[in-house]
Amino acid sequence: MKLTIIVPVYNEAATVGTLLERVRDQPLPGIDKEILIVESNSTDGSRKIVEEFVAGHAARPGTTIGAIYQDRPRGKGHAVRQAFAAASGDILLIQDADLEYEVADYPDLLEPIIEGRCAFVLGSRHMGADGWKIRKFGSAAPLCGLMNVGGVLFRALFNVVFASRLTDPTTMYKVFRADCLKGLKFTCERFDFDYELLGKLMRSGFMPLEIPVSYRSRGFDEGKKIRIFRDPLTWVVAIFRCRFSRLTAGEGQPVCAVRG
Repeated sequence: MKLTIIVPVYNEAATVGTLLERVRDQPLPGIDKEILIVESNSTDGSRKIVEEFVAGHAARPGTTIGAIYQDRPRGKGHAVRQAFAAASGDILLIQDADLEYEVADYPDLLEPIIEGRCAFVLGSRHMGADGWKIRKFGSAAPLCGLMNVGGVLFRALFNVVFASRLTDPTTMYKVFRADCLKGLKFTCERFDFDYELLGKLMRSGFMPLEIPVSYRSRGFDEGKKIRIFRDPLTWVVAIFRCRFSRLTAGEGQPVCAVRG
């Protein structure tokens, strides 16, 4: 079994070095690990950190590290899509370059897929003992409240449109068998890709299993990149487009029809 961990990077110099070390060092017994970094020509020195990490990687049994260096930033969605084309793992896991999530949750996220209980897992921030955990940065309380309300509304919209009951559709931790992507085409460039990926996998017959994960939110002063007055419109478009547009090149029948 081989896991590809996809790490899109853009202007994350403060955290990317630590994150990559944690990903590399996280033990996954019995699983080969491919770390695939997509660096989008950062302006803060992130590219140099990535280059040094890749160049300094000493060969380890069962672990490979590679990087794709983009000539300019085109958005997280574009970076992940490019990584999909290069990934060689049986299972794919998306990992942001910040430190909001804990890589120690990898074993729990992978276990249901490895055991054959499902093909698609979401790491939910809202299923743990602390309940709702989206934005808790104290330096901008009104903005924090606005984003929390927005999170509730978009979660409700997605669940209504897709007739689902997911607690955290926009979680970063989306983990799935690589063959789930067969026949699917993705076009979203930025954070709307979260909805496109989730929606199209669900329409292909892969209902996600949600697993509780740890989470610590960061503020815009720490590097958060969501544009709160522009991105939400793209999320609405993505939700409706991936729900009602043709899924494949055929007559509307899912190519990826094997259920986990």
